[in-house]
Amino acid sequence: MNHLALLLAAATLAAAGIVTGGTALAADLAVSVGPVRDAAGQVKVVLYDRPDAFRKEAQSRAIQTVPAVPGTVEVVFRDLPAGTYAIMAYHDEDASGDLNRFLGMIPTEGYALSNDPEVTGPPSFEASAFALPAAGSKLKLSLRY
Repeated sequence: MNHLALLLAAATLAAAGIVTGGTALAADLAVSVGPVRDAAGQVKVVLYDRPDAFRKEAQSRAIQTVPAVPGTVEVVFRDLPAGTYAIMAYHDEDASGDLNRFLGMIPTEGYALSNDPEVTGPPSFEASAFALPAAGSKLKLSLRY
């Protein structure tokens, strides 16, 4: 009988999301990006959770791509563990899937970084990093063209 009561209690806690790993412990991150100057192409928002992966989209935590619209676009990353993250977003005007660069270095499409750090060379994870609390957060990123 005690075994059955224990199983029922564990099932109830798991259904409520209280057991570690349940969605009750996951955070949502809402990100607004703008001002997008026109409706050409798409806006890509790339979320990183490791310094060694920063600016390497294939190693990112998550990517969201939305159609470009003049003004502001919004995306939500759901069910993230609390922790340290960095974001790079860009207006992929030609929908090539990549941030176009002059001489392979200087962006020729609008881009934004979390924390809006001063950029005089390749941006770093550390300068763009922010803490995501368990309660979630909202960020606003400003595109630079």
